[in-house]
Parts: sequence; C-alpha cells; structure tokens
Amino acid sequence: LIFGDNLLALKALEQEFAGKVKCIYIDPPFNTGAAFEHYDDGLEHSIWLGLMRDRLEILRNLLSVDGVAWIHIDDKELAYLRVLCDEIFGRTNFLNMIVVKTSDPSGHKTVNPSPYSQTEYILMYAKDRTQYAYESMYVASAYDSGYNKFIINIEHPYSKWEVVGLNEHVASTLNYRDTREARKK
Repeated sequence: LIFGDNLLALKALEQEFAGKVKCIYIDPPFNTGAAFEHYDDGLEHSIWLGLMRDRLEILRNLLSVDGVAWIHIDDKELAYLRVLCDEIFGRTNFLNMIVVKTSDPSGHKTVNPSPYSQTEYILMYAKDRTQYAYESMYVASAYDSGYNKFIINIEHPYSKWEVVGLNEHVASTLNYRDTREARKK
C-alpha cells in the first residue's frame, strides 16, 4: 500500500514493474464537479484529461504483453476517456465495455422530472490483443425465484400491480383447474 500522490507512486512502480503486471483495475475520479475531502472532482475538462493521460501511459507501461487494464468511469467523461484510451492503448486493443448497474428507480428517482443515471462503465483494454487470452469460467448460481412471477395488470400504475405465479397464470389462462392438471395435459 502506497500513501501519496498516485502519479509519483506509479512512476516509482514503473522502475521495477514495467512489463510485469497482468491486471490493473482503476477507479479514477469521475470529474463530476463535486469536491471531496481528499480530492477535487470538479476539474476543467482538459486538465482532467491531461491528468488521466499521464497516469494511463504509465499504467500501459506497467502491463505485461498479455495484461489487461480495467478502467471504471461514469457517463460524464466516458466518451472522452474512451478516445484517450484508444490513443494510448491502441484502438485495436479495446476489448469490451462493461455496464454496471448502480441503482434502481426508487424513492425520489421514481418522481424525478428528468432522466437519471443508474449505470457506470468499465472500459477493458489489452496491452496487446493478440497476446490476450480469455479464460471462460462457469459460475453456478441458484434458481432465481423472481422468474416465476407474472404481472397480470401491467397497464395499471405499478402500485396497483397484481403479481401471480407464472405457472398458475398459464394454467388459468388455458382453463385448467390448477398447475398439476396443466402439466399432465
């Protein structure tokens, strides 16, 4: 753990670890215009991009030939960061953009008179796409019981929705007494 200015820390790491890092994940300031206790997140756009460029260039140097950088950002600087990363890593080394859902429309958001953001993004770049190897993994998960529900009056306001079991609804719609009879027939 290194306490201090991250640019100086990265330059120090570069001396020993250039070309040796397999995976980098960064969550830089999003440049939202807010001021936080330890940093100002409201920089002039071109200054923010310059600060990001300095750091991304060192991060690229730290990556091994098969290494990957993951860069977390929101929608305010996403497009500009993507162009900057295309320039630094090479457009052909862009692997993917992952969308991260950060919230659901609830509370004050449901009555917000304007659109709101409920997503953030992770840009994924390889140092050299030809050396990158994706390793597929299956992750077992339990059955999601939420998929067995059906809203029978979706045209009504959500507060008046009636949610029923999907199997029961299908059986009823096909005029069966219950799901057991529907399954048999």
